[in-house]
Amino acid sequence: MHGYELIQQIVSKSEGAWKPSPGSIYPALSQLEDEGLVLIEKVDGRKTARLTDEGRQFVDENRKDLGSPWDDVRSSVGGDAMDLRGLIGLLMGAAGQVAAVGTPDQVKSASEVLTDARRSLYRILAEDDRAGESETGVEE
Repeated sequence: MHGYELIQQIVSKSEGAWKPSPGSIYPALSQLEDEGLVLIEKVDGRKTARLTDEGRQFVDENRKDLGSPWDDVRSSVGGDAMDLRGLIGLLMGAAGQVAAVGTPDQVKSASEVLTDARRSLYRILAEDDRAGESETGVEE
C-alpha cells in the first residue's frame, strides 16, 4: 500500500479514532525500512510499502506484545469525543457543499457561522477553566 492507503486503513480499523498524518506515516515507514522490516518500492509512480520476510517474522513473533492497536485506540477515545468527531465530519461536509456550489453571499455567511462556532467552542473551554475560580479570580 502507499501512505495514503495506510492512513485510510488505520482510520477504518480504528473507526475514525486514529487518523495519522502523512507527516507521521512516512517517517515511520522510513524507519521500518531502515530496520529491514518494510520494503519501499515505486509502483505505478507511487511509493508503496510492504512487509519484508523479516517484517512478517517480527510480527508473528511479537503478535502478543504488539496487541491490537485499533482496539487500544478506540477504547482510549470516549464516546463523547467520537460523537463530536462525527458531528465535525458532518459540518465539514456541509461547509464543503457551500464552498463548492454556494453563491458568494452564501459562502460569506457560512464563513461567519464557522468563525462564530470556533469562537463559541473556545468560550466553552474558557468557562470550564474558570469553574474552579472564586469571584476574586483565585482558584478555590
